[in-house]
Amino acid sequence: MTPITGLDLTGFTAREPGVWTDERGLVLSVHFFPLVPDLPASLEDPDRLRSGLARGAAGAGGGLIEAVLGAVDGVPAVRQLIKVPRPNGHGQVFLGSWTVPRAGCSTVLKVQAAEGATTGMREAMVMAQVGPAGYFRQHPYAPGLSGGLPYHVGDHEQWDPQFPDHPLTLVREALERITPTVTLDDRFKVLPPFRT
Repeated sequence: MTPITGLDLTGFTAREPGVWTDERGLVLSVHFFPLVPDLPASLEDPDRLRSGLARGAAGAGGGLIEAVLGAVDGVPAVRQLIKVPRPNGHGQVFLGSWTVPRAGCSTVLKVQAAEGATTGMREAMVMAQVGPAGYFRQHPYAPGLSGGLPYHVGDHEQWDPQFPDHPLTLVREALERITPTVTLDDRFKVLPPFRT
């Protein structure tokens, strides 16, 4: 059981408790962790939080695309978009999540989608438009960061309309659509906030 008591599951089919999929390959899941949140800093220290999340993703072989502070059903939360190499085969998996941390626990709403047979198309087409020199950038949250998947402008939201079927576009759209529909259990909402 999670503190998430409701969300709009239009287009999704239940696969197992807390996991749904849709026809486009999206996997939606909800999670509850009954322990102190595994975040590098509190939401009140966004620079340290983002830098730590970027380093954590790179250390695990992936890459943090963005980390944005916001709220889920009125409770402060952090939204992350992360890319990781596909465990078997080429291409990447894109994960979007909201982590809603409280002092001694957290709940997570996650959407993920993997690249299919065609990989690298978005990256190649964006690089052709901006040029190699303008494509790869220092990580905005952790300049000088090395390791993991490189940070580049091809993952920016401005390119989503050109690539409506790309897994990153699908993940962003699903999170944007579902987040306002999420309701949380009042007992969870009144717990003390997470601080480090």
